[in-house]
Amino acid sequence: MNFGNLFGGMKKQSAAEDAPSHWIKCPQCQALMYYKEVEAKSNVCPKCHHHFRINADKRIALLADEGSFEEYDATLAPVDPLKFVDKKSYKKRIEESKSKTGRTSSVVSGSCTIHGQPVELVVFDFSFMGGSLGSVEGEKIVRAVNRAIEKGSGVIIVSASGGARMQESTYALLQMSKTSAALNRLQQKSLPFISILTDPTMGGVSASFAMLGDIIMAEPDALIGFAGQRVIKQTVGVDLPEGFQRAEFLLEHGLIDMIVDRSEMKKTVADLMKFFLKTD
Repeated sequence: MNFGNLFGGMKKQSAAEDAPSHWIKCPQCQALMYYKEVEAKSNVCPKCHHHFRINADKRIALLADEGSFEEYDATLAPVDPLKFVDKKSYKKRIEESKSKTGRTSSVVSGSCTIHGQPVELVVFDFSFMGGSLGSVEGEKIVRAVNRAIEKGSGVIIVSASGGARMQESTYALLQMSKTSAALNRLQQKSLPFISILTDPTMGGVSASFAMLGDIIMAEPDALIGFAGQRVIKQTVGVDLPEGFQRAEFLLEHGLIDMIVDRSEMKKTVADLMKFFLKTD
């Protein structure tokens, strides 16, 4: 499920996500800076190195070689099979997210090169319904994997998600097994999958494909887990270690392979693809 605001750590909003026009306050060190100063550092605070959340377009621009990204399945759009209504109807939430982002889903997928290495790139956009995983998102991931198998290339998925989309109920939960099965087919072809975890990666996304990478890397201080801290504490009834859902804690306990600064992400990914695919 997408637990939304139940995640205490997700209150640490990174304001660069929506690209303010003038001044920006770092949620980590509280420094007030001109936005262009932060943007010039790949949306990383020049004072304390906090990684602000960024949208899918900025993520693609950071990773893909200039002009190489070709988007697929941009017209795929969710339907409302359950006629779901909470405070708003699901249909209304989709319309609002589409108006906010200009997209029909929380996933952007396509083909590109990264330092010349051909890859299928899938990027979640947290601005669209908290980056939640629904039927369209799952289908886009599977199609990206299928393209990689056809081309003999690798897959990169950049996760930024609150989890499976509750408005689609079981339809959303089915995407966990659907995407995992597709990645198993990729593995059988000895083709690489690199999973990049950004702030936040939670719920059904972290419980499925996000943790299946041949290499699992994360950005510094990214919130990564399944349920939120308050939910876990209420369930187990004990105090939890400080920062137990942050990337550094997960790396220390062997749940991810590396933490990579945003400025080094493109080169690191390209080097790994060269290693796995044995290319120059």
